[in-house]
Amino acid sequence: MCLIEELKKGNSPPWLKEVAENEKIKESVLIEKIIEGKIVVPYNWKNKLHRPIGIGEGLRTKINSNIGTSPEIVDYELEVNKAKLSERLGVDTIMDLSTGGELRKVRKLIRKHFKGPMGTVPIYEAAIKSAKEKGGIVFMTPDDIFTTIEEHAQDGVDFITVHCGVTWQTFNKLKSETRIGEIVSRGASFLLSWMVANKKENPLYEEFDRLLDIAYQYNLTLSLGDGFRPGAIGDATDRAQIQELIILGELKERANKKGVQVMIEGPGHLPLDEIETNIKIQKKLCHGAPFYVLGPIVTDIAPGYDEITSSIGGAIASAFGADFICYVTPSEHIGLPTLEEVRKGIISAKIAAHAGDIVKGIRGAKEWDNLMSKARKELNWEEQMRLAVDKSKLKRRRKYNTLHDDPNVCTMCGKYCAIKLMEKMKKNANITP
Repeated sequence: MCLIEELKKGNSPPWLKEVAENEKIKESVLIEKIIEGKIVVPYNWKNKLHRPIGIGEGLRTKINSNIGTSPEIVDYELEVNKAKLSERLGVDTIMDLSTGGELRKVRKLIRKHFKGPMGTVPIYEAAIKSAKEKGGIVFMTPDDIFTTIEEHAQDGVDFITVHCGVTWQTFNKLKSETRIGEIVSRGASFLLSWMVANKKENPLYEEFDRLLDIAYQYNLTLSLGDGFRPGAIGDATDRAQIQELIILGELKERANKKGVQVMIEGPGHLPLDEIETNIKIQKKLCHGAPFYVLGPIVTDIAPGYDEITSSIGGAIASAFGADFICYVTPSEHIGLPTLEEVRKGIISAKIAAHAGDIVKGIRGAKEWDNLMSKARKELNWEEQMRLAVDKSKLKRRRKYNTLHDDPNVCTMCGKYCAIKLMEKMKKNANITP
């Protein structure tokens, strides 16, 4: 029995109370919004959940870390270290996007070293396995896809990206567009290649009920993927993207009726002035489902700095109602990220999510900033380090920038520190704050 069905019967698992307490909301409100499909708590019954996470309306904006091997770099230890780093830095969820090496092996290794919800994209494994064993992706069968999905569920994966909106209808919309980037989703490219070669509809759409049966059995959360997301600023908010969103909204309703939890994935590359519109369209068409965005990236000219371009978009998206941000590293559009690039992506996404939470009025968000401001006013460096989003960096930088003759100030202002001057002025003027 799935979580939604359990909650409708009045059976609330004990860990749900922990989610409500962490979010500083009433458990009854949390339960109501899960049943309505406005909040998801990814939790595979096969998995022993260590850190439950709620994603959706009225909750803190969550962030996801993408890791995994590639065909060119198969380093299991590196990916395990990325998972460990994600855990240490407080990432909410992690996704294994591996496409190289023994895919089940790396999935189980990552699962072992990350305590929060874990996601995967099963179509990667199904397509790659078909290419290796049958000579091509186009020889993949619907059974191959669904067997792989169930195998991921059996391995304790909590949510999966499934590109159910990649259909002939959306593809025909794409063909009527003049896109710069065309298709940038790897999952969508696998499925479209198969559809065109076999002249058949996408099995994930055509046999959606079969997918729901698997999800229901394991309480697997479906992350409905945006295969037609814009991969270039000039492609944003076109017919193909919106048509896919319409389909995903319809599928979300079908899933919730079955008792299956669903979130919706979104762009991608968007100019600043289209982010608010995209959030509002998604929330309307998808009936308030949690919205999971990649960035969005707000300009295409900064390869090597896409942790910045995405954090700008992520902050705005979060402020206007996005619920879940997938980090982007400096290696986006370039190559597989290093450990340090994963760190930069995580910290940038955490800053973006928190900036949006302040605007949304999420409980505790502004209070965190006020505590940091107070610590700065008091030149309390230990407290600033405790509160900092990246404690280790502040500690390293503080050590480098501390003056020996006055350890309370930094090398920017030194003896002309405005805070110290104001304290001296108030003391001389006998001003009581």
